[in-house]
Amino acid sequence: MGVEHFWHRAQARYAELVEYRRWLHRHPELSFREWQTAAYIRAVLERLAIPARAVAGTGTVAVLGQGEPCVALRADIDALPVQEQTGLPFASEHDGVMHACGHDMHTAMLLGAAALLKEREAALPGSVLLLFQPGEEQLPGGAQQMLREGALENPTPVYVFGQHVFPELEVGSVALAAGPVFAATDELSWTLRAAGGHAAQPHRTGDPVVAAAELILHAQTLVSRRRDPMQPAVLSVTAIQGGTATNVIPSEVRLCGTLRSFDEQWRHGALQALQEATRALAALHGVEAQLEIRPGYPVLLNDGQAVELVREVAVALLGAEHVVPLRPVMWAEDFAYYSQRFRAAFWLLGVRPPGQGAMPGLHHPSFAPNEDALPIGAALLAAVAWHALESLRR
Repeated sequence: MGVEHFWHRAQARYAELVEYRRWLHRHPELSFREWQTAAYIRAVLERLAIPARAVAGTGTVAVLGQGEPCVALRADIDALPVQEQTGLPFASEHDGVMHACGHDMHTAMLLGAAALLKEREAALPGSVLLLFQPGEEQLPGGAQQMLREGALENPTPVYVFGQHVFPELEVGSVALAAGPVFAATDELSWTLRAAGGHAAQPHRTGDPVVAAAELILHAQTLVSRRRDPMQPAVLSVTAIQGGTATNVIPSEVRLCGTLRSFDEQWRHGALQALQEATRALAALHGVEAQLEIRPGYPVLLNDGQAVELVREVAVALLGAEHVVPLRPVMWAEDFAYYSQRFRAAFWLLGVRPPGQGAMPGLHHPSFAPNEDALPIGAALLAAVAWHALESLRR
């Protein structure tokens, strides 16, 4: 099946794709609470005569075609706790909740791809698993639950593909690369305690504020002095909470932050080093300290062969000049769990309006991707699935 077919059919369904996206944008729901979203997805699939089933609570799985080989296409469906400020006529109707990460676009494009593949289902050279996944924005993420509940079994895919809207790229461009592309991430929470007391008598109590300050500064050496400078990693302390008055040493200070890296071995060693440093600095300052580590998503690893299949389709669809290298980013994505189990490819899809130099970024309350990207993303997903199945048949 030629790429041109999917391109033309996706363009013909432009109004339908916009309708999907705008309904989803008006009705955003937070992670693992996407009940209305799930009902809408299943209603669309029912109209397309695509059987679907619920999985992972608010997730949905559907299958097109039959038999082997099988490939999977994934979209995330949840929104963020962000108050929308776009001024769009179809802005969020749910106060304090917004599709600021573009998951409404992702879901609409996968529904579009489903419609395109359904048109040619009788000729499909295998089967395509459609994964509408909940909870990407909230640990532990919906991907693990989808995997645990057998969403990627019977049929089991050879490849899993996904995409994410990217405001730094203009509409009509795609960024992809093999290897590690999104970082592993861990959430860090420190609690430092002491007796507390009068600020004029610090010698009578341990001071969790001073201990916290030194801990923050020491933590920065984890990357600057214990990491190969040619290998990326970042540790950011993002919040400090403690104290109520100028003359009171508080009894408790809380810190939180994140550690991100591409090297799993270093990641685990770094977390151990942070625990040791926390204990040592607590003893030095005469306070109690505890570090809670909430493990996040692993490194997202793109398979070389899967990426090449996507590249071939993207070049045919958009032209070689619009397929650019993806520089690894320190974002986290629970698509990484699929990449740990299957040959996977995840790419970034341009959504910046043509001719516009910059636009509000992901997670911003004014984030407004260009809807002209919808048929491009739908055609890419459908054509990649078809091309991958054909390659597996050879």
